[in-house]
Amino acid sequence: MTTSGISRATRRLISTTALTAAALAATPLAAQETAPTEEAIDDQGIVVTGLRRSETLQDTPAAVTAFDSQAISNAGIERPADFIALTPNVTLVETQNAGNAFVIIRGITQNRNSEPSVAVIVDGVQQVNPAQFNQDLFDIEQIEVLKGPQGGLYGRNAIGGAIIITTKAPTDEFAGNITAGVDNGFGYFLRGGISGPLAENVKFRVAGSYYNTDGFIENTFLNDEADPVEDFSLRANLLIEATDKLTFDLRGSMNQLRTQGLYYNIVNDVNTVAPVRVNNPGQNDRDIYNAALKIEYAGDNAVFTSISSYDTVKEVLTGDAFDFLPIPDSFFFNLFEAILGAGNGFDLNQSQYLNVKAFSQEVRLASPEDGRAFNWMAGGYLIDTTRFISTGNMIDTNNGVFPVFRSPSTNPLNPQFSYLADGQENFAWALFANAGYEFSDQFRVDASLRYDRDKRRQTTLTPQGFLPVVPGVPQAQSGEVRTAVFDDWQPKLTLTYEPTPDLTIYGGYSRGFRSGGFNQTGVGAEAAAAAIVGVGDIFRAETADTFEIGAKAQLGPVRLAGAVYTTLSKNSYFFVFLAQSSTQNLGNIPETRLNGFELEATAEILPDFDINAAIGVTDSEIKDFPDASVIGNKAPQISNYTLNLGAQYAGAISDTVDALVRVDYRRTGKTWWEPFNTTVRQPVDVVDARAGVTLANGVSLTAFAQNLFDETYNAEFSPGGFVFRARPARYGFEVGYKF
Repeated sequence: MTTSGISRATRRLISTTALTAAALAATPLAAQETAPTEEAIDDQGIVVTGLRRSETLQDTPAAVTAFDSQAISNAGIERPADFIALTPNVTLVETQNAGNAFVIIRGITQNRNSEPSVAVIVDGVQQVNPAQFNQDLFDIEQIEVLKGPQGGLYGRNAIGGAIIITTKAPTDEFAGNITAGVDNGFGYFLRGGISGPLAENVKFRVAGSYYNTDGFIENTFLNDEADPVEDFSLRANLLIEATDKLTFDLRGSMNQLRTQGLYYNIVNDVNTVAPVRVNNPGQNDRDIYNAALKIEYAGDNAVFTSISSYDTVKEVLTGDAFDFLPIPDSFFFNLFEAILGAGNGFDLNQSQYLNVKAFSQEVRLASPEDGRAFNWMAGGYLIDTTRFISTGNMIDTNNGVFPVFRSPSTNPLNPQFSYLADGQENFAWALFANAGYEFSDQFRVDASLRYDRDKRRQTTLTPQGFLPVVPGVPQAQSGEVRTAVFDDWQPKLTLTYEPTPDLTIYGGYSRGFRSGGFNQTGVGAEAAAAAIVGVGDIFRAETADTFEIGAKAQLGPVRLAGAVYTTLSKNSYFFVFLAQSSTQNLGNIPETRLNGFELEATAEILPDFDINAAIGVTDSEIKDFPDASVIGNKAPQISNYTLNLGAQYAGAISDTVDALVRVDYRRTGKTWWEPFNTTVRQPVDVVDARAGVTLANGVSLTAFAQNLFDETYNAEFSPGGFVFRARPARYGFEVGYKF
């Protein structure tokens, strides 16, 4: 291909990447950890556990981006969006309600009401509901992001990868930390933790965070901010070392979020950023509770682990409905005025209620981590989930919007217009085993195999009078029960070759599996009436088969990590909103090909001064779809590349003062949002910065800025033209103290 056949944007991307690589290669550099970790644990680097065993990042045969506690502090990582923005080929789509934040990893996407695209494990306990993911991060020891299917290790939701979050452990001596700050949303925050011994062989840790802000996005109709937040989290940990071999680790956590929602705009072009003008501020309340017990017995020849967890998630979401304009300007008001006559028009608002309870249990038996050539693990997992969801529209009488829970509204100020409700009982179980053998100091083989089976039972709880009636389509019935079973095998094979301690080469095959599920009863009929293809009352399970080759190298003082991959995804999801029932639905794309690569580099060019660069590219192509015009298009929600550049000084400026100056730049390439590719978001450039000092007495003073140059863009686009505006610049100041 000649250069004339390459787009200007592509040439610019190639040039930037080449210049970055050249700069790193040409500079005399000192030793530094794999990006973006700044602090070494020992001479071998940070130790990660994402592959169910402890090994250095250099020796781990997988594409892993890891952040230790110092990197988390230096980068100001407070929410998942913060570390995802520093990870190549991973993006986060943040939406109107807190329970929906979609991780996109190497083109494996997530959407409303779907299972996650990535397994999230917090202190060894896998999150059971995607609504749990988007929470404040505080008192965190380490974060690991593994890319590529990890189903053989973590199961049905590790189709795109795994995120391993480890909180700080209880300490033998009393210690703690506290941070307080303010931001330009007229907000303030407080977070911290304390830890220490309670008795011999009994230790505790308690940590929490609180954030309150008026918001950053103006609602020009109500002359108030559209996005105020009050967020409170608390976590407690009791560690009992009963003997030198037996430990009990009891944990509990809670999160209460209060904010507003459904302040969408409707546009034809995702690049159009319009003012918010809803006449109902909306309500988004989410409550999450978790209790977990981990028991571990370390025998001489095997380690037994049991992890039990109970989770509850409740979320209520209210606000304006389509088309999110004040009553006199709204689509439905003017439609009904035309149909019913002047003075008879009315607008709509909406409510959604979600209630999920889940119990999970995992048991496993593994070989000790004692350096033996052969290691193994075998175990089982089960999860029992009960979910209720209701959605619907109410008539907006300009008296506010009131939440609707388990039955239609009878409130004369906000009478019900449409309503759908379903109850769902899911029982899933899995058996898994993995083994690794070192044939020599240079060559190793790892293999995993897991079988997952998910049985889902859905009961239609919508009163008969609210079920949609579509001519020519069988009528849905209240009380109707539907069942479906989704299952698959998930193998994983990895070959690792280390010709020298400074070079690791790996490659292999893996399969990921994500369970299908139910849209709300009746939406298939509504979609058919609207001539929408690919959407039914049931959406199918997704599988992803990936071949990958990667390498990690220590080239003198320079560390590099890279990987190339190809993935065949079958039955990936796309989102459809049906305005008649105000429902959020999933359809399937039968086949999509994903090809891509990542390259990360880091170096210390001067004492205590580090730079890093990373690029991730994902090329997607829809290979099969019910509408032939879609074949060949880009898959939804996927950005074609991410580019990261960063620089940091973290070191002493006197005998009693350490300084921190850090800048991170992230460019997210073009992003497509639905199978028909009707609109594409142009690249987004965001710069974050931090600067501060830490005194010898443990006090730190730090100024921060997120989206420093106030890049204006839409964080999400949904079919129908729904866009959610990204947060503008946030900046502030914080004071910390460690003791």
